Amino acid sequence: MFSIILIAAVSYGLGSIPFGYILVRIFRNEDVRQSGSGNIGATNVARKSPVLGAITLVLDAAKGSTAVAFARHLSVPGPPFSPWAAPHFLMSLAALFAVFGHVFSFFLKFRGGKGVATALGSFALIAPKAVLVAVAIFVLVLLIFRYVSMGSIIAVAAFPILAWVFHEYGNSPGALAFMAMSSLLIISRHHANIRRLTAGTEHRFRSKRNSESAAAPPRSRS
Repeated sequence: MFSIILIAAVSYGLGSIPFGYILVRIFRNEDVRQSGSGNIGATNVARKSPVLGAITLVLDAAKGSTAVAFARHLSVPGPPFSPWAAPHFLMSLAALFAVFGHVFSFFLKFRGGKGVATALGSFALIAPKAVLVAVAIFVLVLLIFRYVSMGSIIAVAAFPILAWVFHEYGNSPGALAFMAMSSLLIISRHHANIRRLTAGTEHRFRSKRNSESAAAPPRSRS
């Protein structure tokens, strides 16, 4: 029981570190929450600086994977005497609390981001095949529909099912439940995106080349 409490506390603490907010504050002297979507995640940070957005993505994923690695270190290898000590159970618990920390950051008065990158880093160590297919789903949806939010929502929703299909939950119903809870938490954070998608007002993703083409004036045929 002590291991569970320790893993939950450490994972929440790691997840709470608002790297996007910190980076924009240091390098741009701005509050990233006051622009764009108001999110502290990589997508909104990238609107300020693509480089800072990429760094935020890596760091947010890293804090999730660090939490899971810590839980794996404390887990009991081999057939456990108790399901509460099973590696996949504890690692999935760590992933859930890391995502929870990112979404409800202690350092930002329990406000934060959507948790996609943190979940990606967390579950990449637990269910790599499921994560890889989920990423492929995200890319496919993005290429077809040009909505980052739609790709994220569908990929996240598919992840627990994929983990079950690939049998990457260590035969632990609790681990699968934590995966599903993480997915539901992330999807719930996309509630505004879901409303805009339903209303047809969600912004589509555009590459830099497409954006420049759209902004360029039409050429004269004379």
